[in-house]
Amino acid sequence: MGLSDLASFRCWATSAASPERIPVFYLSGEVWIDMSKEQLFSHNQLKLCVSMVLVSLSKQQRGRFIGDGMLLSNAAANISGNPDGMFVSNESFREKRVRLIEGASSGCIELEGSPDMVLEVVSDSSVVKDNQTLRDLYWKAGIPEYWIVDGRGDEASFIMLKQTSRGYAAVRNVGGWLKSTLFGKSFRLTRRLDELGHPDFVLDVK
Repeated sequence: MGLSDLASFRCWATSAASPERIPVFYLSGEVWIDMSKEQLFSHNQLKLCVSMVLVSLSKQQRGRFIGDGMLLSNAAANISGNPDGMFVSNESFREKRVRLIEGASSGCIELEGSPDMVLEVVSDSSVVKDNQTLRDLYWKAGIPEYWIVDGRGDEASFIMLKQTSRGYAAVRNVGGWLKSTLFGKSFRLTRRLDELGHPDFVLDVK
């Protein structure tokens, strides 16, 4: 593909040559493409569970939650890719911490800069990327909060990371609740089984 640097990757990722609906990342010199199929319960349904709560909450917080499929690029961290979700406040848009990049034909096809929060849902193929590689690169990109959720086990795993001068620090779990400085609310993620015995997820807010 000849994707030797961030600029060439961004050009490819926003072109007709890039694969549709397949997560792709440029990770500071390394191209990562996930060709595995999205798992219904531990990925698709968990992602929807968190996203639906944050879409509603984002409107109250004067911002916008952006679902998966939108390209995010940050030159400082030398990264570009498709997060499972991200929140951008109106202030971040106004202060140009995040810029909308228009496509050649129509509409916005990419965000450039540092969103206020990024979400990643762990799958079998993304364990190292989500928990290690992106933890370092999202911090270098200046993203205040990074949420990592994992629904593959018998209990849902929820890690909320906040930016410090030396890297991300995990938010302390208090009785199952994690307090978000960004949203000013606490969140709890639980996994249960529905009436058919299938995994179901709930993101509570208080």
